[in-house]
Amino acid sequence: MTAVLDTPLTRLTGVRHPVVQTGMGWVAGPRLVSAVANAGGLGVLASATMTHAELATAIRAVRERTDAPFGVNLRADAADADERVALLIREGVRVASFALAPRRELIARLKDAGVVVIPSVGARRHAEKVAAWGADAVLVQGGEGGGHTGPVATTLLLPQVVDAVDVPVVAAGGFFDGRGLAAALAYGAAGVAMGTRFLLTADSPVPEAVKRVYLGAAETVVTRQVDGMPHRVLRSDLVDGLERAGRVSGLARALRNAAAFRRLSGLSWRAMLTDGRAMRRGRDLSWSQVIMAGNTPMLLRAAMVDGRPDLGVMASGQAVAVLDDLPSCADLIDRIVTDAVRAIERQAALLRPDAS
Repeated sequence: MTAVLDTPLTRLTGVRHPVVQTGMGWVAGPRLVSAVANAGGLGVLASATMTHAELATAIRAVRERTDAPFGVNLRADAADADERVALLIREGVRVASFALAPRRELIARLKDAGVVVIPSVGARRHAEKVAAWGADAVLVQGGEGGGHTGPVATTLLLPQVVDAVDVPVVAAGGFFDGRGLAAALAYGAAGVAMGTRFLLTADSPVPEAVKRVYLGAAETVVTRQVDGMPHRVLRSDLVDGLERAGRVSGLARALRNAAAFRRLSGLSWRAMLTDGRAMRRGRDLSWSQVIMAGNTPMLLRAAMVDGRPDLGVMASGQAVAVLDDLPSCADLIDRIVTDAVRAIERQAALLRPDAS
């Protein structure tokens, strides 16, 4: 039987184990989220690449597969953020996570409905802000994490945030095993969140050929050429080509990808423009960076859905270099928690009475 680690995160969300699967676009759908939930972790649906109707269908699909708590990751700057919040409340979703700081009013609305609010942050000041606004917990990602990332390592950022806020802190960036969970708990975190490790499981919907590329990878790179912001991905010929591309060709590609995403998502140009304006305000971006953001959904989809890593980018944390298997989510979480308990017990065995 898997040992139990009782932490503020497990008590807050109602999950058995302090392990969170992050909301990865095109990857964190009902299949993966329900597998994590059934294994006792907190699975999080990625909604940024879903229409409102697709999100409603996905939530119900998770409900059909599990009775355990789960979450949904939302874009706080999306034009229909209010409607999506209303959907979560109606459907009784346990956790709402955000990649950017949600408005104070959104936090209050969710909390009033009994939804746990956990924004992701990459700096101490951001954690302080959302905690002051009423967030129930924060997820802090260090620079080792995949996708959009910052320059500060988890080992430096995590203790800063733990010391700065009075809400539970979930640690992300570089975690993949029980030793990491034990270390995060020692820093004062209430649990860990992992993306790449859950992407590389038997329950992940990513095509097997793409998983093999990940398992063979030894290097990640942080590039701004995907969408104008620091983005940690696997190094590939495509990424190298993006790095060499000129500004004009990069913007032209981004416009084509934005048009393709518009057709796929059903968004109007007006809605995409509204989202773009919100992105500029929320992230202090130039219009060229906003246009480049059109690259992200389609370049990720090419690899994660279409199985064409040669035509897409593969977001990845640095932990990919030490991963070599594809366990089920149940086996993975069992292993992580068991190894974390053993690591904690080993450290406790170092204690002895002071003879002085």
